[in-house]
Amino acid sequence: MSLVSRHYVLAAGGTGGHLIPAFALAAELDRRGHHVALITDERGAAIPGKPDYLPAHVLPQGRIAGKNPLNWLKGLRGILEGKRMALRLFESFQPTAVIGFGGYPALPTMLAARSARLPTILHEQNSVLGRVNRYFAGKVDAIATAFAQVDRLDPKLSGKVTLVGNPVRDEVLALRDAPFPEFGEDSLLRILVTGGSQGARVLSEVVPDGLAMLPPALRSRLQVIQQCRPEDIEAVRARYASHGIPAELATYFEDMAERLAGAHLFIGRSGASTIAELTAVGRPAILIPLPIATDDHQAANTREIVAAGGARAIRQESFTAAALAKQIQAMALHPETLANAAHASWNCGYPNAASDLADLVESFGTSPIMDVIRMDKTVPVKSGEALACKGGAA
Repeated sequence: MSLVSRHYVLAAGGTGGHLIPAFALAAELDRRGHHVALITDERGAAIPGKPDYLPAHVLPQGRIAGKNPLNWLKGLRGILEGKRMALRLFESFQPTAVIGFGGYPALPTMLAARSARLPTILHEQNSVLGRVNRYFAGKVDAIATAFAQVDRLDPKLSGKVTLVGNPVRDEVLALRDAPFPEFGEDSLLRILVTGGSQGARVLSEVVPDGLAMLPPALRSRLQVIQQCRPEDIEAVRARYASHGIPAELATYFEDMAERLAGAHLFIGRSGASTIAELTAVGRPAILIPLPIATDDHQAANTREIVAAGGARAIRQESFTAAALAKQIQAMALHPETLANAAHASWNCGYPNAASDLADLVESFGTSPIMDVIRMDKTVPVKSGEALACKGGAA
């Protein structure tokens, strides 16, 4: 618990991948008695799960992209206006430090923080340093990472890198010490399928047919929960019915933590928050990285958990019903194989990520007497082979 109350500004893009860890840090800083404000875009201000005590300030993000100079000018104007708005907030809020979680809405805020000579910290959720974080990496005071290996991060900056993991929601972290759901030769095999906040059509097209190709003894024990796009849900329902496989379908599950708690196997995308939640709880997975993800970061996100034995990864171009059935059989045909994969996934988790990130944040912008004494978690940046998670495969 901190001995003094301070003010912190968090700046994050408007997607769940950026905001979930920002919300987790906000909750931890609030528990420590600090005041926190969020700068984001309109999507982020309206996203479900934002804590009531966390005021959200919407700034123009200003994105310079494409080849049209008029678009560049418009983007630059947005960035400069956002910077001016952030500076006005700093004048009234008087933050001790500013923490950027990436995404274009964080750009003007981090520029303003540098202009105001405030301590700055970056948190990178993915295994590839994002574009905004890449721009500021050499300019900030500290960089917190979620993975031991982060591509596009200059090894010369390793002295300011701290491995903390990716903070997850409290309701997910609360499941970490719960045992893996009982799974035996005659047990139901509960499979959770999601494709991110908007669903994924390829999962709706491939998963039902892949499950139908499993051996009858395994197929008869299936119990499926799947998130679908609204326009796909009835077709998916009909497909499961034609295969005689019981499936609960919805476009959104409010109780996703509870669904994850009961699942034996996850099938879905490999966004940073998804990997963090799977490893926090310890759930085996078959991961299909989003092929259009910037810098192919979703594929990079699978490296550690796959190397540890907690997941299998299938590129979308190879994601067929037969390929999926083969991987499910490899993981679930024998109960001990699935349990071992669950343990390997669990070993890849960082349950203290929010606390460790808060310790790092508190260590900047204070007097030496009030500095939080923190353990040295600085790790060298490696650009070679993927690292196995702590503990390795079970």
